[in-house]
Amino acid sequence: MTDRSSSARHSRRGLVVPLVLALVALAGWTVWWFVLAREVETRLEVQAQALRDSGWSVTHGPIRTTGWPFRVRVQIADPDILAPSGQGVSGPVLVAEANAYDPGKWVVIAPEGLALVRGDKGRVDIRGDALRLSASGLAAPFPTLAVELVNPVFTAQAGAEAFPISRAGKIELYTRPNATDVANLDVMFRMTDAEGRSGGPVEGLAQNGRLTAQVEGVVEDARALQGMDAAGVFAAWTRAGGRFTGVRGTLEAGQSRALLSSDQLNAGPDGRLEGRIALQAEQPMSAIAGLARSGSGSVDRAGAAGAAAVSAASGDREVDLTIVFRDGRTWLGPFALAPAPKLF
Repeated sequence: MTDRSSSARHSRRGLVVPLVLALVALAGWTVWWFVLAREVETRLEVQAQALRDSGWSVTHGPIRTTGWPFRVRVQIADPDILAPSGQGVSGPVLVAEANAYDPGKWVVIAPEGLALVRGDKGRVDIRGDALRLSASGLAAPFPTLAVELVNPVFTAQAGAEAFPISRAGKIELYTRPNATDVANLDVMFRMTDAEGRSGGPVEGLAQNGRLTAQVEGVVEDARALQGMDAAGVFAAWTRAGGRFTGVRGTLEAGQSRALLSSDQLNAGPDGRLEGRIALQAEQPMSAIAGLARSGSGSVDRAGAAGAAAVSAASGDREVDLTIVFRDGRTWLGPFALAPAPKLF
């Protein structure tokens, strides 16, 4: 009788002890989760206030934190973030998520789309199957970032300047710290199957087809990308001597193909690119001629037509060309094609 009673007590203890340990662990984890959630909300507000103190306009609606027990999910209603340059984003809602056991990596999504604010150019609505940003290494001088827009559609709001493209299969932007120089930043941009707006330069360049591009390079002196003046971060970076180096890429526009490279590009005082890009092009005449026929007022049609005529001499052969950005214009030999790309 005594042996059976002792055995029963040991059996019950064997069940109770693991249960008690599990409850203690769950209670400890729950405390940790709420502390983490509160810390996230506090840091968000501190960062928002720091931006406001630097001249940014930052407003938002209620912030709701959920996701217990294994995730931290922060939902921000009606975010509106505007830099002193007049550029920024706004939208109905932003959602940020991270694993509670690894809060150093976050994914931010815009499930109901975003509006891109472009200063005097007005706002552009962006909708798509997925609009997301992932960020890791937030404690480092430069975090690792990945922006992905899947099947995005761009619609300029009433009174806004038209956007160069109307839609794309995918748009990606990746940044990471340079492996050999911590002052620099590696950047890659990829756009797949983009369609230009009706009558615009991209539609002409792609000859009513699709535009696909991939460009990568190094942003030197990236620590200077922190200006808060009205011109934006690239203005401060330019004043500090910032430049793009090791630029390499590919371009496909309709039937035209090109490999591009540049040892150095920088921005002038007006914010427009300066420097040279070497192109190893296949059937460039089709793209340049399409650009000349576009209805965009920014395209120098006479210059593009002249460049197309010269390019036609190469026929279908591969030809080496040089694009030059100078005096605020984009030049192919003696022919001005369009304004140079503007960074700020």
